[in-house]
Amino acid sequence: MTSNAATEKRKPSAPSWNTYKESIGDRSGLFQGLVAIWPVTSALNVGSYLDLSPSTGIPAVTYVDTDRRAARFFANHELVASELKDLALPGAAAEIAFLPADFTAPLELSDNSFDLLIALYTGPAWDHCARYLKPGGLFLANSSHGDASLAALDPRATLVGAIHQRDGRYRIDRDNLADYLIPKKPEAADAELIRSSGRGVAYTKPAFAYVFQLQR
Repeated sequence: MTSNAATEKRKPSAPSWNTYKESIGDRSGLFQGLVAIWPVTSALNVGSYLDLSPSTGIPAVTYVDTDRRAARFFANHELVASELKDLALPGAAAEIAFLPADFTAPLELSDNSFDLLIALYTGPAWDHCARYLKPGGLFLANSSHGDASLAALDPRATLVGAIHQRDGRYRIDRDNLADYLIPKKPEAADAELIRSSGRGVAYTKPAFAYVFQLQR
C-alpha cells in the first residue's frame, strides 16, 4: 500500500532568487566587478523582482517592486540569507531592505541617498529616480524600456562604463567610451519618442548595460 505522503502531489516551491536565476542567469559577477572599480556602498534597485545579485557585492541595497512574489521573498529573511550564503563578498549584504512600491511615484526615501541606482529591464527609472542618487552617484541601466537611452540624452549624466556579458561573465569597458551610444538612426535619439514608445535606441556598438555618473 502506498502512503498518503507518497501519493500527495508536491506543491511547487515559491519563486526565489535561485529559481529566477534559471531564466536570467547569475548577475553577481556584474556587481562584484562594479564595486571593484567604484566605491559603491549603497544601492537602489528598482523593478528588482527577485534579483538578489546586487547584495553579493554591495553592503546596503534597497529593492523596490510591486510584485507580491517579490514582497514575499524579501520578507523571508532566512531564505534570503540562505541564498546569499557563501556568495557575497566580505562586507556585502549587511543591509537588505524591500519597498513594495511603484517607483514611478515618489518613494519614502530621501533624495541624494544612494551611490548607485540600478534599472535593468525596467523603466522609466531615470526620470523618476535620479533624484535619489548622491552627487557623483552612478546609474546602471540597459537599453530595455529606454532607461539607458534617456540617461544618454541627459546632460547631467556622463558615460563612465560599458558592460559586456558573455557566457555568464561580465566585463566593464572604460576605454574608448566615445564609440558607444551612437544611434543607428539619429532621429531615434529623441527623449519624448523614447518615453512614448518605451523602447531604447539601437546603437552602432551595443553593450549589455551602461554605467553613467550623475554630475550636479
